[in-house]
Amino acid sequence: IERVRQSFNPGLHIEGIVLTMFAARNTLARQVGDQVRSALTEKVYRAVIPRNVALAEAPSYGRPGILYNAASAGSQAYVALATEFLTKGKESARSRTRCSLAVCGCEPAD
Repeated sequence: IERVRQSFNPGLHIEGIVLTMFAARNTLARQVGDQVRSALTEKVYRAVIPRNVALAEAPSYGRPGILYNAASAGSQAYVALATEFLTKGKESARSRTRCSLAVCGCEPAD
């Protein structure tokens, strides 16, 4: 991130981290998820995208997962992520107008 920020986009920042292809029954996956959440608490989205057959099949049919099978757990997780992203984005945009560049490195909005 820092290299891209220095070379191309000084205003680049990480809005959030999404856990994808998450296998909740897998102990290692749960442990990694817990470690990521504890290390990057505020950045990790609550919505988790699970491993899902419908999402894996969708590209074979030339369709986005949410259109291929909107009722699947994977599609529903993406809907939850989109909702959370939009909500968090509004909060983040408001906080960036009040932040200190020395603290977060982002550019305040005009």
